[in-house]
Amino acid sequence: MSNKPLLYSVAAFVLAALLALGAAMAMTSLVEYRNTAALHAAMGEAGLGWVSIQPDGLNVTLAGTAPDESARIRALQVAGEVMDASRVSETISVPRHTAVVAPVFRIEVMRNRDEISVIGLVPADEDANPIVDRLSAALPGASIEDMLQSSDYAVPGGWVAAEAFAVDALQRFTVGRISVTAGRIEIEALVDSPEARRSLETALREIAPRGQVLALDLIAPRPVAAPFLLRVDAESGALRVTACSADTEAAQSAIAAALTEAGVTQRLNCPLALGAPSPRWGEAAAASIAALASLQDGSLTISDGTVILVAAHTVDPAAYDRAVGRLETSLPDAFSLNASRQQAPQADSAETAAPEVLLTLDADGHVVIAGRLPDERIRDAVQAMAGARFGRGAVDMAARLSDDLPQGWALRVLTGVEALSELHDGTVRVRPDSIAIAGNSGNPDARNQVAQVIVQGLGADAVFQSTVQYVEALDPVANAPTPDNCEARIQAIQAETKINFDPGSARIDAASGRVVDQIAEVLRECGELPFEVAGYTDSQGRDETNLNLSQARAEAVINALLSRRVLVASLVARGYGAADPIADNGTEAGREANRRIEFHLIRPEAPPEPLDPALEAQLTFEIQTPDADTVRPRPRPGTPNAEDVAPAVGSGDEDQADAAPAAGDE
Repeated sequence: MSNKPLLYSVAAFVLAALLALGAAMAMTSLVEYRNTAALHAAMGEAGLGWVSIQPDGLNVTLAGTAPDESARIRALQVAGEVMDASRVSETISVPRHTAVVAPVFRIEVMRNRDEISVIGLVPADEDANPIVDRLSAALPGASIEDMLQSSDYAVPGGWVAAEAFAVDALQRFTVGRISVTAGRIEIEALVDSPEARRSLETALREIAPRGQVLALDLIAPRPVAAPFLLRVDAESGALRVTACSADTEAAQSAIAAALTEAGVTQRLNCPLALGAPSPRWGEAAAASIAALASLQDGSLTISDGTVILVAAHTVDPAAYDRAVGRLETSLPDAFSLNASRQQAPQADSAETAAPEVLLTLDADGHVVIAGRLPDERIRDAVQAMAGARFGRGAVDMAARLSDDLPQGWALRVLTGVEALSELHDGTVRVRPDSIAIAGNSGNPDARNQVAQVIVQGLGADAVFQSTVQYVEALDPVANAPTPDNCEARIQAIQAETKINFDPGSARIDAASGRVVDQIAEVLRECGELPFEVAGYTDSQGRDETNLNLSQARAEAVINALLSRRVLVASLVARGYGAADPIADNGTEAGREANRRIEFHLIRPEAPPEPLDPALEAQLTFEIQTPDADTVRPRPRPGTPNAEDVAPAVGSGDEDQADAAPAAGDE
């Protein structure tokens, strides 16, 4: 049998295979060529000429050196718009940029009485007096450990003033830390008492350099309350807290809850203190308050471990017995109860009227003492004590002598003088059976301190009424000249009376001199603060004329302040013309209101939020399958026409691609 048919079959199969392989290679080359051409065109249009495109069949690798990370990501995005992103890989490199970073100058000064440590990085300046030398001169005898390093770099703005402030501030406390950086100063310190904390805070803010953020954390240890005291008065069911101490926050909560249950709505001022007679102070206080609330009228005094409950004579005896019995069974063991019910008062005749001494303190600090005292010696002692508390020339002694006064009268009067010294103004009425204190104070804790004075002087069973009020306007800490406070004070002055000018000129009229005087006084107290003095006009006239006039008027105000010895280097004059009207320019009253000068504190701008370095992590690719309507990049000269470009890889149409172009068409 002849083998020719078999040979013909094998030859035909081999020929078909070769033709198929050739067609496949031609198809792959065509797709590869068209993908490369499309990517080149897209990268060119996107301005990414640095991208090198390396085709590998149906896949593409992007290479090259990107100018930055954003450019690398942009190249991947452009490639994903042209072809399937899953077929795109990259070996793009991004050069690492080395920038000169300014050092962060910082000083940490830690003081523990006579031991001082200084650590940090400071500018290298041979002409300057090192901070360690200045600390040695300011605190002779102190042991200073120098752990500073220096860097030869430009001194940041405000650094010299911040260093000087740190040296000055460190002399004002014995235990604490000061941290100084450009633009920010932090101080942590221990102080002896809340009063010392307020005083130190005021002093530090007064000397703080302008333009620096001052962060204060002044810690006052808990004071020792002697005696540990709670005083509550009740009248017709209304309870009023005269004095309160607590040893723990739980005790504060227990006292507040008992008062709320009794109908008290005022905010409780019950500071934490040391010296409680028992860890169950809060429990004893809550039970005692409940007993007083059930009586409706009377007083409660807890002094250390002694509970004194006094019921008014109007309280029903049966209700009194029930309240006392319940309190006796609920008080912790460390406390003892002394309960009593007052007797009905007897009417006094003119001959037997109860003696009294009235102490009056006015807002100017003058004291008048009127009433009866037993003899010359006691009268001299009362006058001497009042002179020591208020000033010798501020006391007007108007008390007469009487020899029929009760025993202990002198002690009661002297205690009244001591209580009056806790007030800014007010009265103290001393009687044989009670003391009444009324007045105002700028100390938030004045009511507690008055009660402490009475109990210490006359005992825990003393009967007294206190209506001492805290007035914020009298508080030197609340009214310290902070920048915001100073701005508010100036704006309050201008809200009452504005600065006026002669018509059409920048000359301040005579009637406005008093307003400028008041503003100057505030600025002298506040120191050198950055203020914008803004001038405004009404809408009449040309814009340019109004703008120039408003600028001239703002400058005139600064010049007027300068003539009143105000430091004006930090004041900036700006004229805004008719901008930002505050009233209707269509009326005379509105135009008058718009012609004004305003003072605005210039506050430092908030630092910009840092850029998110995770740019690529936030980048998302939306993969879309191209179709016949997909817009293609315009081909470059010499590349196939747009209509000859085969569909993108991944469309499923590779097998139907047009035949390869003739050799002459390339």
